[in-house]
Order: sequence, then C-alpha cells, then structure tokens
Amino acid sequence: MVYREIYSFVEKMIPRFLEHTLRDRLLQSSKVLILYGARQVGKTTLVKKIISNLEGRALEINADRQPFSEILSSRDFEKLKGLVSGYQFVFIDEAQRIPDIGINLKILHDNLPDMKIIVTGSSSLDLANRIKEPLTGRTWTYRLYPFSVSEWQNYEHLNTLEIQMKLEEWMRFGMYPEIHQFENFKDKRQYLEELTGAYLYKDILALANIRYPEKLRQLLKLLAFQIGSEVSIHELAISLQVNRETVINYIDLLEKAFVIFKLSGFSRNLRKEVTSMDKIYFYDLGVRNALIENFNPLDSREDTGSMWENFLLVERRKKMEYERIFANTYFWRTYSGAELDYIEERDGNLHGFEFKWKPKKGKAPATWLETYQNASYQLINRESFTSFIL
Repeated sequence: MVYREIYSFVEKMIPRFLEHTLRDRLLQSSKVLILYGARQVGKTTLVKKIISNLEGRALEINADRQPFSEILSSRDFEKLKGLVSGYQFVFIDEAQRIPDIGINLKILHDNLPDMKIIVTGSSSLDLANRIKEPLTGRTWTYRLYPFSVSEWQNYEHLNTLEIQMKLEEWMRFGMYPEIHQFENFKDKRQYLEELTGAYLYKDILALANIRYPEKLRQLLKLLAFQIGSEVSIHELAISLQVNRETVINYIDLLEKAFVIFKLSGFSRNLRKEVTSMDKIYFYDLGVRNALIENFNPLDSREDTGSMWENFLLVERRKKMEYERIFANTYFWRTYSGAELDYIEERDGNLHGFEFKWKPKKGKAPATWLETYQNASYQLINRESFTSFIL
C-alpha cells in the first residue's frame, strides 16, 4: 500500500505552503534547490506540480534508474552535459541514492549556471554528507513536513470550531498526505503500520551502517511511550542492551530522517534549572501511535495530554519553518518542580507556553517571572490553540 503512485488526489488538491516559495526560488535564483523531508510527505508531488506549471522543458530523474545514476556519479562534465542538454529544469528525486551526487551537482552548477536544478532527499542527503560540503554556498535548502493544520485550514476554509472537531482524527492518525484518502479505520491503521516498518527509515539502514537494525525499531517504540517526558539515554541503553553511544547515534540518525526531534532544557541559572536530559517528540502522531499500536479515541487514553503537547509542538514547528520564524526552542523545569512545556527565545525575548488538553485556566510559575522578569507567558488549550499554530 505504501508503494503507490505518489501523485495522489489528496496531495494534488491541497496546496502546500512551500509551493510559491520554491517556485520563486527556482525562477529567480541560480542556486541548486534542495527539498528535504521524510518519506511520503509529498516532496515528489510538490516538485512535479511546480515544474509542470513552468515554461520550458524539464528532465525528471529517478535516482533508482541505473543509467541516470551512473552518469550523475561520473564526475565527467561531457557525460553530464549530454544528459541534461536541451532542458531548462532538472529534477532529481531521492538524490541521496546517487554516489558522489554533491560533486556532480557542483560540476553542473558551475558549468551550466543558467540551468535550474532541484533535488529531493529524505534527509539521507545530509546523512551521507553527499550534498552539503561540495555545494557550500550554492544551495537553497527547505524542509517539507506532513500536512499542517494551516494547509488544511486554507484549503477547506475551516473555522475554529471545525478545526477543533478534526483534532481527534489528526491526533490519532497523523497528517501524512495519503492517510486522508482512507475512509475506514482498518485502512488507516494498515497504511501507518506499513509506513512505520523499515520503509520510513530505509535510508538510515542503507547508508548509516547500522549494527543492530532491530534495535532501531525498539528504540522508536521506547521513545514513543515517553513523549512529553525527559528521556534518559542511560535507561534507554540498559533497556536495549546496547552502549550509550549507540543510543545517541541512533537518535541522531532518526532526527536527520525527520522521524523525531528533540527539545532541550533552557537555563541561564544552572544551579536551579534542569537541563541534563532532552525531551523527544515525533514529527507525526500517526507514526507514533502505530509504533505503540494504540489508536484508541482520545477520551479513553492516558496519554492524551502528552499527545496534545506533541501535536502543538510539531504544528508550531511547521509554522515557524514555512514562515521563516527564527527562534531557539526549549522546555523549562526547575529542581523545585516549576515548569513550562515550551520556551521560544526570539530576538532576545523569552516566551513561555503551557499546554493543557482540558480547558483550564493557567498561571505563570512564580519562579519563571521572578527569574526572567521581561518574559511572557501564555496558556495554550483547545480554546486558544489556533492562534499558536495558524
């Protein structure tokens, strides 16, 4: 089911926020355009849509096809020129599979500066270090995530009440484009179970020389049970029966593959504030729920509060990425028990947020206001969350 024609109905219909940004960059800049993102988030669909609406011939290259791969790893300009001659646009899909792709793109870029090049990769481009160093100063880089609430809201013109009514589905089954084509629970579940098999992190297994591949999924499952909590690398290593360095390496690889992301503790007063452990969240709750095999309704779960925190953080992350909002992000906790779920440090100012699934009133921790007198505080619940993520 996962291995399907990627140009799906849902993906074609719902505009992605990055579409106009990528189109403008492609037309106005001579740099190579790189689009990162996890598998199945719609990278190929988005690029195909953009280039299909441009004037000029476009060459679409599937990195799995042997003749293309051999030429694009040849370091021979004459061979490269023979492949792309006559085209104004070159699109290389999942370029991390091509050996020495970075240096070959540099040869093309430097010798054919008027050619527009766009490549996609499920972050293994960075894992294998095949793009970043050879193309230093020659790229524009973007990330594509599963659908955002903002993209749904813009497409369906949802009001606040309608968005609130969709929370149950989004938090149980996630935001991957294809999941929204399925009408019934069994199909949704089967899709997510297939996605969370080795397919989701296939490139990690292929390129990162994983010694214990079965431990990767076990680690993901352990992390899925701990969203919203501080994660002990030592305890994970004991549970998995591997060393601490292996756990750290696997977490780093899963971050680079856009499966998980970390939130570190914030501190300017090291004696009072806890910073030794990170919190880890999933880029998609459907993936997370598939790993723990729990798609129960929200009112019958014990982890709804943690899921709500994960949902808000990843939607905020999408908003900040697409709108180019630059901030350092953290959680905050003191040894005395005061805490905030989320901190943003923007332009020298601190903004604290507390997340509550049940619509309660909130009050900033006294320690937060005393320690950081110019910091702000905001409670985010089901009544107020839209302004936080839209």
